[in-house]
This record gives sequence, C-alpha cells and structure tokens, in this order.
Amino acid sequence: MKFDLHTHHERCGHANGTIEDYIIAALDAGLQVIGISDHSPYFGSEQDQPFPGIAMARSDFKSYVDEVLRLKEKYKGRIEVLLGMESDFFPKHAETYRDAYKDVPFDYLIGSVHQVSGVSIFNRNRWKGLSNEKQISEKSSYYDLIQQSARSGMFDILGHIDAMKGYYPAFSDIPADEVIDDTLRVIAKHDIAIEINTSGSTKDVGGWYPSDAILERALHFGVNVTFGSDAHKPSRVGDEFELVRKRLKEIGFSQWVFYRKRQQIVLPL
Repeated sequence: MKFDLHTHHERCGHANGTIEDYIIAALDAGLQVIGISDHSPYFGSEQDQPFPGIAMARSDFKSYVDEVLRLKEKYKGRIEVLLGMESDFFPKHAETYRDAYKDVPFDYLIGSVHQVSGVSIFNRNRWKGLSNEKQISEKSSYYDLIQQSARSGMFDILGHIDAMKGYYPAFSDIPADEVIDDTLRVIAKHDIAIEINTSGSTKDVGGWYPSDAILERALHFGVNVTFGSDAHKPSRVGDEFELVRKRLKEIGFSQWVFYRKRQQIVLPL
C-alpha cells in the first residue's frame, strides 16, 4: 500500500496549495492513503499567529480540523484521508499543546523539534564560530529534546530526527553516537515511529532524514518507521516513496507503519 503521512498546505504560510490539492495529487500519484499534517499553531503564545510564515494561526485550527474531516468524507472510497498534525515540541508548553489536542479526532500526531536554544534548526548561521565542544552540546540538546518528546506520550511519529543537517551537512559528522543511540532506545521503548522524510532532498544536504547510519541503528533497536514526503507543494506528494521502500529493505527492515485513529497499522514493505 502506498501512503504519505507528512503534508502541508497554505495555512502554514510557507506551503502552496489547498488541502484538497494535496488529496488530488495523492490520487494522481496512486496513493491509497494521504495524511494531512500541517504545522501546529504556536499554542504557547498569547498571540493568534506570532509567526505567520511558519505556522497556522490558532484561530485557523478548528477550520483546519473541520476541513480535513469534511474531505475525509468527500473522498471516502477513493482514497483514505487521515487527520494529522505536525506539532512543535516545547517542554515548557507541552501541557498547553496536550490540552489543545485533547478532544480532536486525530489519526496521528507528528512531534517535531524545530528549535534548539531558541534558534531554528534550519538557521544557516547557528553553527558559525562554534567550538567543537559547543557543536557537540547543541547536537546533544537537539536529541535531548527529541527524547523528551518521545517520553511525553503526545506523539505517534517523530519527525525528521536529524533535520539539523538540512542546511548544515557537517551536522552528521559532529560526534554524538551515544546520545543518538540513547534517543533510539527511548523511541523504541515508547513504541513511537520515526519517519523517513524525503524533504531533505530539497535542502543543502541533498538527502533524506534520517541518514542511513541512523536507520541502521534504528533497526537494531527495534524502532518502527513510516514514510512522509513533508510536501510543501502538491507535486511532491509521495516523493521517492518507492526508493525509500527499496532502501529500507536493503537495510533490513521488513515492515513499516501508518496510523488510523491513533492506532498503529503494520504493513509489509
């Protein structure tokens, strides 16, 4: 079965197209399941939309949920539409986010760390002038936040777990094997999936998230995997799905998962 659990749309302010555009693109790409997972509002802020080019407004949250549920019914029998969200993870606001999601009929939630030490992981300048020790510290802080998000119990999937390499490919060479292994152990213990996210191919790093080295260790620790294009334009829906499936088999995976009503569905590769 062909699926894609990570897609965005125009509400977040940096993606093109409507939700329905992504569903139609999924049909055209031969998908049987399409997950809609736009960026969560900044629920920790008192402002409605403090970062309009990054995430949807809090006032758009209900209309987002309602639209996905409406389209789920409209396309029933043609393609399964899943209600998801890519949620930021900020430890000090975790309970506020948990409360916001409490009564929403999500099929799944993706937990993603987008900021470390108050700076975007995609900020091209964050590594300038840092000593080796400080680079290791920043990388360790990133994985500590990922571990905290796994322990929170809020999420079904963890998004792009080495995305700090997106505009800084040397990130992968910063020594952190122990903390990455610890992170994968935590993820496995809490039975959360990690996504193979093909949007890294659109960044400087030119490859998927996470690296093959991390995927090999994820397999060793028994971490489940899933697929997400992280499409910000409809033409990327399902991007490189078959290549990912092939590579996972080569690494040694025999299955991957998707989610429906917060329940894990296991599929053979």
